[in-house]
Amino acid sequence: MDPEKEEGLDERHGNKSKGVQASPVHSSVALVEEETDEADPWNLPELKDTGVPWSALDTKGKVLRVLVSIGKLVLLLGFLYMFICSLDLLSSAFQLVGGKTAGDIFQDNSVLSNPLAGLVIGVLVTLLVQSSSTSSSIVVSMVSSGLLTVQLAVPIIMGTNIGTSVTNTLVAMTQAGDRSTFRRAFAGATVHDFFNWLSVLVLLPLEVATGYLYMVTKLIIDSFNIQSGEAPDLLNVITDVLTESVIELDETVLGGIATGDPAARNKSLIRKWCQSFTNTSCTSPSLCWDDGNYTFTLKNISETYNIQKCKHLFVDVDLPDLAVGLILLALSLLVLCSCLILIVKLLNSMLKGQVAAVIKTILNHDFPFPFGWVTGYIAILVGAGMTFIVQSSSVFTSAITPLVGIGVISIERAYPLSLGSNIGTTTTAILAAMASPGDTLANALQIALVHFLFNISGILLWYPIPVTRLPIRLAKGLGNITATYRWFAAVYIICCFFLLPLFVFSLSLAGWQVLVGVGAPLLIILIIIIVINMLQKCKPGCLPAKLRSWDFLPLWAHSLAPWDGVVGVINSKCCCCCKCCQVAAEDPEHQEKESVENNKKTHTEVYDNPAMSAEKETTRTILNIIRLIL
Repeated sequence: MDPEKEEGLDERHGNKSKGVQASPVHSSVALVEEETDEADPWNLPELKDTGVPWSALDTKGKVLRVLVSIGKLVLLLGFLYMFICSLDLLSSAFQLVGGKTAGDIFQDNSVLSNPLAGLVIGVLVTLLVQSSSTSSSIVVSMVSSGLLTVQLAVPIIMGTNIGTSVTNTLVAMTQAGDRSTFRRAFAGATVHDFFNWLSVLVLLPLEVATGYLYMVTKLIIDSFNIQSGEAPDLLNVITDVLTESVIELDETVLGGIATGDPAARNKSLIRKWCQSFTNTSCTSPSLCWDDGNYTFTLKNISETYNIQKCKHLFVDVDLPDLAVGLILLALSLLVLCSCLILIVKLLNSMLKGQVAAVIKTILNHDFPFPFGWVTGYIAILVGAGMTFIVQSSSVFTSAITPLVGIGVISIERAYPLSLGSNIGTTTTAILAAMASPGDTLANALQIALVHFLFNISGILLWYPIPVTRLPIRLAKGLGNITATYRWFAAVYIICCFFLLPLFVFSLSLAGWQVLVGVGAPLLIILIIIIVINMLQKCKPGCLPAKLRSWDFLPLWAHSLAPWDGVVGVINSKCCCCCKCCQVAAEDPEHQEKESVENNKKTHTEVYDNPAMSAEKETTRTILNIIRLIL
């Protein structure tokens, strides 16, 4: 047929030709997407200034803009202060809700003798109290009292390193509104998680086999005559003014429960008296005597007198610790989320145009060749210094997560900053350990050095050589997944920080035979899957034809798309509880539109791959079953 006539037919029957279009074959969808999506989603976005340029303003406008900028900066500092205080209150709330349970977990020495169980206990306890410093101090008190050896405490310290990284991951969830922002924020938060998990995967077996961390720290302790000192308070001096007016906790109660003190179990974690005096006196004059400047007693009695009551909000509240903890948990989460949203809004309004360009250049720029490699190590030092100032790695990493999300800090720069925060929190623990009494100084300091050496060893494994920076690639991969399927972020947090530790802990309670019998086959299967995935990407020719892709498996077994449909059905069922959703569902026009869409789908499916049609039919069957159940 003549091309001109053919074009005329297309023009006359344009509506009909546009109505039915062949969908691409499933195997070519990825190619089509790669051609249309040319922009790299990990490139930092340009924060464009939509306001009036500075040069176009008159004197009054310039003065007003300066005053508004100063006001925004003051508000930003105020919200940041409230954000840090809310994290402190969140830690106190978790201690009230699960602190005594955490102390009970530490008491079972038969379980702690298993290194893997010790690691999981460290993760779970840090999740319960939301503070690696608190969980580490419990471990220190147990070692000092002789209930736990330093060797058994090493895996627990590794677990606290993992548990403390969940806070900034939860903070990233608050930025799920925009896909691009959520992709960067979640990757910037989970790069810390992947570093901790990979370090444990290498260093825990090494520690079990050789005792590397214990031996090196023992050598350091024996080589130096370390004198006890006093730990500085730094940022706590500012934040304690607000947090102590809300709640004050008695930290000795958790240590007493962990060390088996029966009196501590009946005590409340809420401190009632902030100042007390203990008087020790002789029970009888015949049982004590003076010899010069010394007084000798055979039997004495100690009496504690309460002098000054605390002044926080819950000092006179007659509620159990659990109720107070739940109230404080809701309050702190509300303040934390509100402050975080307001901080992000303020940063978006302030970091525009030339200001954003200057800040992004300073934070993400590398030194000129051949000193470009130094930039990352300076970022590590900056992260360590900032964490030392705020005295919490959770606070620092949670503060930089929104900056990664809005595109001010790249994930490549956030990675060394997070590594530095790991070191910074250990230096605070070292100084705190040096404030211990002389008889417990050596053990307390050795545990703090174990934490420090663990993070240094992890940095040596996963940072100096660019090829070994696996946490960045893994975090970006997870960020891409969560940007497409946002519900997967919640699945990741629940599985990695709750279900997996609880599963391993339950197997540990059953004994090492059950742990090895169940865990070893699962680990072997996981390793095989990882190796096959790597070969599929790098050298598919080495694999049999069937294993060069996972298409031989059902679609739901190698793709999240069917599960995304399941989540969508569940969400729609939840939404249909509202009257408006029910009205929309009963509307004849709505039903007519659905029937038209179904007809279009049947037309396009004619051109689909037959194998894909079968997979789609399976997916529809699953969705129909879920609809019937719901």
